[in-house]
Amino acid sequence: MSTLGSQDAGGGLPAENLEYRIAHLQDRLASGELGELGVRVEARGRTVLLTGTVPSAPCREEIVRTVEEELAGFPVHSDLVVTEASSPDHAEELS
Repeated sequence: MSTLGSQDAGGGLPAENLEYRIAHLQDRLASGELGELGVRVEARGRTVLLTGTVPSAPCREEIVRTVEEELAGFPVHSDLVVTEASSPDHAEELS
C-alpha cells in the first residue's frame, strides 16, 4: 500500500505528490513577485510541461528556475514563449 510521500512501485515519487506540488507551484507563481498567470504547468507522466507566454527572457528564466526548484526530482520541459513588445525598427511603407 502506497502513502503520500512514499515511492511507487517504479521507484519514483507518486503521481499524487506531483499533482500536489504542481498546485502549490501555480499558487506560488500567481502570488509571487512575477504574478504570472499566463503560464500553465501540467504533469505529463513523470515529466512537467510548462506552456504559455511571458513578457521577457529574464522572466522566462526566473519561472523555469522557480519550477525546477519547486519540483526538484522531476524533469521539466519548457515551451514558454517570450512576447516582448518593442517598437518597430523601421517605418512601414504603405502603397
